[in-house]
Amino acid sequence: MPGFLSPYRGERYHLNNFRGHGQRPKKIEDWFNFRHSSLRNVIERCFGVLKARFPILKQMPPYSVRTQKYIPTACFTVHNWIRMHDDNDDLFREYSQENMVMRQCQRASGSNSQNPVEIDITRGQLRRMSNVRDRIAEQIWASMNHSG
Repeated sequence: MPGFLSPYRGERYHLNNFRGHGQRPKKIEDWFNFRHSSLRNVIERCFGVLKARFPILKQMPPYSVRTQKYIPTACFTVHNWIRMHDDNDDLFREYSQENMVMRQCQRASGSNSQNPVEIDITRGQLRRMSNVRDRIAEQIWASMNHSG
């Protein structure tokens, strides 16, 4: 799809591959993939806390589409209200831990980063997004080399 920003293939990607002694990213592609994976993990933790709090989001009941479209909005509204008014919420505390890596089984069914998803994208779109990825990777690389 247009706008899909993929990680570099054939390079380390998962956060666990960057943990431990000597595992710090070394190449420009590693740094991009590390940041991409880190951002993806944050997003998955956000959806994880929502699904933990509202199991209805894991398996939508057989309501009409007219009714179903209001359920996520209602859940997000209650979620945001809790976030604003309860600093000690157990779920927020659990899912806000940066070292928490979401497990494969917690991801949406059919989502397995080990098996690439087929995407209908033209060569031009792929080239444009590859250029975007390269520019972002270069910015990350430059910031890492200037940070000391």
